[in-house]
Amino acid sequence: MVYLITGVAGFIGFHLAKKLLDNGNDVIGIDSLNRYYDINLKYTRLRILHQHKNNFKFWVGKIEEGLGIKYIFENYKIDGVCNLAAYAGVRYSLINPMAYIESNINGFQILIDLVKKHKINSFVYASSSSVYGANEKQPFSEDDPVNNQISLYAVTKRSNELTAQVYNNLYGINCTGLRYFTVYGPYGRPDMALFLFTKNIIEGKPIELFNYGNMERSFTYIDDVINGTISALENPMGNQIFNIGGEENIKLLDYVELIEEHINKKSIRDLKEIQLGDITSARCDISKAKKMLNYKPKTLVKEGIKNFIEWYVQYYEVIK
Repeated sequence: MVYLITGVAGFIGFHLAKKLLDNGNDVIGIDSLNRYYDINLKYTRLRILHQHKNNFKFWVGKIEEGLGIKYIFENYKIDGVCNLAAYAGVRYSLINPMAYIESNINGFQILIDLVKKHKINSFVYASSSSVYGANEKQPFSEDDPVNNQISLYAVTKRSNELTAQVYNNLYGINCTGLRYFTVYGPYGRPDMALFLFTKNIIEGKPIELFNYGNMERSFTYIDDVINGTISALENPMGNQIFNIGGEENIKLLDYVELIEEHINKKSIRDLKEIQLGDITSARCDISKAKKMLNYKPKTLVKEGIKNFIEWYVQYYEVIK
């Protein structure tokens, strides 16, 4: 199979491409290589993917600019598309909202039009648990109303879901949206909690705990996310949305203690008020994904944190 992955140098994009390549597929990747975070990490991911010399092709480009992505569709026979190109994160969307509009909405529109034009059978795209916004019912279910977002990032992801619904209604495109819940693991994003906490604890710097640490998340290990994403790519079924999350609901302070345990060092905690756009709890109902995608998260949070810290220590050549 030939798969197109946008945002291929990103955290999830890299792991998805690697697993597809390891399984014998061909992958065409495109990424803007923006400097939202350390670009050297993106280059490292690409070097690993380029080890598959005959099966991996890469373009630098922004999907919202159109030219590069159009060339790919016109010159390659593509079996499935996974859109992971987007500005991620709640907080930066408050600082630079136009970047999110251009990439997450305009880029998505260009891409789904190309999917329609070239009759791609399977189109999977990244949504987010953030679309649940200020919902109070827990755990979050795909059947819950999602009309109360509290960040522009969440609004862009909900916009993608609505656009996909319309294109399925009008043109019969198979569109699968995946609402990812707090993904973590090796080669993760430096702006995510596990990365920041690990770095600061090792360096003896304070870690910021918003809402005074009173947060709860369904942390999801990257390998489980990739298994769910590949299942969605391989099983197009009209217009569907799935929660992709972990089965353990972990309080943030317990999460920090697990990190401390694996580093063998106590953190310096800087307790702060909750930030704009944050939600205190995001627990995940994955019963639909279990039933329809055979999704089965296997990695315990304790094991996933250990795997990340071992990678971090080796990658950055640090001494715990």
